[in-house]
Amino acid sequence: MLTRFSMISLLIVCLSFASAASRAQQVVHALVGTVNAVNLNAKTIIVTTDDGIPGSFDDLTDSKAHITVDKALRAETTPALSFATKDTSAIVLFYGQGADRTAVALRDIGAGPFTKSTGTVVNFSGKDHSFSVRDDAGNLEVFKLTPETVAETRSGAVDGKKFEPGKGDQVRVTSSLVNGNPTALFVYAN
Repeated sequence: MLTRFSMISLLIVCLSFASAASRAQQVVHALVGTVNAVNLNAKTIIVTTDDGIPGSFDDLTDSKAHITVDKALRAETTPALSFATKDTSAIVLFYGQGADRTAVALRDIGAGPFTKSTGTVVNFSGKDHSFSVRDDAGNLEVFKLTPETVAETRSGAVDGKKFEPGKGDQVRVTSSLVNGNPTALFVYAN
């Protein structure tokens, strides 16, 4: 009887630790915008998102923070502490919400020109690594996905190789022409 009680107690303790560890994990999300200011002394970055709303991000100074981030995305970015370019368009990888957001890394996507599109996914082709979007006016656009594409999904930020939009998904796409093809740089799928 005591052995069974001990085993159950041990199981409960292990599950409690696993639960606490999973709550401490921070899921990394992404957004695209213009970096307006980088304040190395205050360790903040000010970014105006595509919808025109400026937001402040603390930089990741807590090296003990447990984050879940796509390894391919992390490899293609600059750590927040090292990013010093302002007045440039960038993809920001971050965790947190509202005014309490922490930048993990940024990817400079240059000066553009960029095309901003909003609509509904009508087709996804894994073979061609592309997806089609119909806007409110009925226009159809086809975007290529590349490993450099960053997509913000319900479960966080992923690279273009892992992004598979579903028919009917509402998306916002920031794209540019690459070799004459509209190529998604950032996709917000909600």
